[in-house]
Amino acid sequence: MKKSPIMFVGTGSDVGKSIITAGFCRVLKQDGYHPAPFKAQNMSLNSFVTPEGLEIGRAQAVQADACGIPCKSNMNPVLLKPTSHKSSQIILHGKPIGNQTANEYFLGNNKENLFNEAKNAFDSLAAEYHPIVLEGAGSISELNLKHRDIVNMRMAQYAKASVYLIADIDKGGVFASVYGTIELLEKWERDLIKGIIINKFRGDINLFETGRDKIEELTGIPVIGVVPYASDIYIEDEDSVALSQKNEMASTEKINIAVVLLPHISNYTDFNLLERDERVNLFYSKSAEEIEKADIIILPGTKNTIADLQFLRTDCIAKVVLKAFDVGKKVIGICGGYQMMGEEVSDPFGVESDATIIPGLGILPLKTALTKEKTTIQREFKFKNYEEKCRGYEIHMGTSVTNKPSPLLQINDTKEGYLLNDNCWGSYMHGIFDNQVVIDDLLGSVSKNEVKNYEAFKNENFDKLADLLRDCLDIEKIYAQTTIVA
Repeated sequence: MKKSPIMFVGTGSDVGKSIITAGFCRVLKQDGYHPAPFKAQNMSLNSFVTPEGLEIGRAQAVQADACGIPCKSNMNPVLLKPTSHKSSQIILHGKPIGNQTANEYFLGNNKENLFNEAKNAFDSLAAEYHPIVLEGAGSISELNLKHRDIVNMRMAQYAKASVYLIADIDKGGVFASVYGTIELLEKWERDLIKGIIINKFRGDINLFETGRDKIEELTGIPVIGVVPYASDIYIEDEDSVALSQKNEMASTEKINIAVVLLPHISNYTDFNLLERDERVNLFYSKSAEEIEKADIIILPGTKNTIADLQFLRTDCIAKVVLKAFDVGKKVIGICGGYQMMGEEVSDPFGVESDATIIPGLGILPLKTALTKEKTTIQREFKFKNYEEKCRGYEIHMGTSVTNKPSPLLQINDTKEGYLLNDNCWGSYMHGIFDNQVVIDDLLGSVSKNEVKNYEAFKNENFDKLADLLRDCLDIEKIYAQTTIVA
């Protein structure tokens, strides 16, 4: 017996779709199925690289991990990466095809073509895995955009998916959000919804029994589970909504690491493991005063190096970074942040701006030229002089050169990054801090973090999430609603 596709959609953004999708992927894997995740269109600056060197949303890579399979570009055929407040780079099947403003993308006539591409990607994935676990985006009741939708209910209809609506009770107003969302749907859309999930419940779940009954009475759709707020389970966050909930201030008791909160920050998932180290207080800030309190300053990746380099100067953060460097504090740059630490950044093809060339921070003796082609590749490397094999990935549009080479990483027969001294280095390598040897080198031998293997750590948390979902969702009912004859 095979199972038809399963889809998790939401009453809004940040209700927990990505995490519940990941958890259910792990449930299916544990039960002997061969699932794969799918999200037709994702908007995020957190991306990942497939083994083939193609770019997808990081959330689908995490969900593929939960399935125990390599990530593929057909798991997220359309990825939008915002380059400014009004425009995004469009990634199709893992490769950039150009930039569009929000008006051009959402009001233009190309959505049917993208929808066809999404359907083809789904079909190719469904031919190899089952069941496919789909994730929606935002709210399924955005009436002004729904007729151009390629990721929510139209995709569910095409996939013949059993759909489950997730609502975040922690935000408040759960009755209105669930009832309003369903009432705004057309009949064919309502018919696809098989159940409702109430997520992020705090307190005694038994107290919500009457609430559960009321939702079922109002909507005519069963509540198949109430999921508690689980702060002890760690699954990567997807987008900037989660970023806004991160720590923003220095502490007096731990090693303070400031990640500069750039306007176009990307791949802040680079710091997830570092953030959980018991020695560390990692915080995100755009306050020069707060950043100055840090023991270590990290310039992270960015989707717009030139704009964010100008931001550093106008907000006086550049002065704080240079002062920290001068007094011997640790200053680290990753990807776009690495580019900023050099002597100059040029943009001869107008990839990011009209500025042909602007000076960098001048910390590292390198010059960067932005390029039309994007580098996307997974890597194995050795960090500094350590023998441990590390893993990471590159996603960048630009090359950096120097007349005074001092490489940080050894990648087979090539070298990457720049090691100025033990307190200052930069690299294009995303995921570099997923390697414990790098974290311990950065922090020194103050103590040892108990999380020594990131893969084992992730799998442990996927299993904990699966156990949680088994405890609070009616898994058997979902299985009964999705069984089809082979």
